[in-house]
Amino acid sequence: MDPNADLTSRFLQLACGNWITQMLHVAAELAIADHLAVASPQGLTAEELAGRCGADGESLFRLLRGLASLGLFAETDPRRFVLTPLAELLRSDHPGSQRQFMRMLGGEHYDAWADLLHSVRSGESAFRHRFGEPVFDWYGHNPERGAIFNGAMTDFSRVETEGLLATWDFSRATHLVDVGGGRGQLLQAVLHQHGHLRGTLFDQPAVVAPVAVPPALAGRFAVAAGDFFTAVPAGGDTYLLKHILHDWGDDACLTILGHIRAGLAPGGRVLILEQVIPPGNAPAPGKLLDLNMLVMTEGGRERTPDAYGHLLQRAGLRLAALHPTPSPVTVIEAVAA
Repeated sequence: MDPNADLTSRFLQLACGNWITQMLHVAAELAIADHLAVASPQGLTAEELAGRCGADGESLFRLLRGLASLGLFAETDPRRFVLTPLAELLRSDHPGSQRQFMRMLGGEHYDAWADLLHSVRSGESAFRHRFGEPVFDWYGHNPERGAIFNGAMTDFSRVETEGLLATWDFSRATHLVDVGGGRGQLLQAVLHQHGHLRGTLFDQPAVVAPVAVPPALAGRFAVAAGDFFTAVPAGGDTYLLKHILHDWGDDACLTILGHIRAGLAPGGRVLILEQVIPPGNAPAPGKLLDLNMLVMTEGGRERTPDAYGHLLQRAGLRLAALHPTPSPVTVIEAVAA
């Protein structure tokens, strides 16, 4: 946002943010960046792109012109477009790809946010209000959209995994349990970097069923299926929770943390990876993500350092330290009280 613009212009930039969300969503759905990535350095015309992605040429030109005005794509000759560094993030094969995130954000997330007023008035999930069931149940009943959600989470995990590895020293750990660890990308990355470490991936049966043990990690990587509201694998000296607690209200979090406290080896640690909300009025992604949790989940939220301290204390744990990472997440370190 241009700080030199007058107040009305700045306000309109904010007010029309939903237009930009849908512009990016359509570009992601049509895989425009993927088509341009395999084209010649001269790029493609709007009509050539339309033929490849199944769109109307004139309408696609208008979309690309709008995105180019925001720095996504560039019109180098009349009606001919190329990638820009910002547009590279919409490529499926980019290491920092955000394509699946935009496919998710412009779909069911966008529809649920239209009922934000319901959430603010009632304190209830806008997603449930609009779709009739909790979001994770809905993804189970809509596997194609669930796959996009999982892809978006995998894309985000790359940056957050790098941040964790750059911040936390696993040399003292011997057995790492990744609770709600999905398909195990983060855990495998940690094990590859720390050859002394054993790891257990724990998630719901349908999530971990396709996971195979990589030959390079044979004997060090185990898979366990279950429900963290019932129990978690016991005996780990380090438990990892990445973007788990922000999905749930305090009571549900206490159940999860209680099972981890019961299984935690003496002297062990719990590492919680979440965005922590700082005080004051300064911009912070977690303040907006917190509203997304209000809209999308059943009581989920981002929390302040004090809120984590109180939550951990109630679970028989103690907040030992906060470790900011180069990514948006912080490593919240907890030990037995």
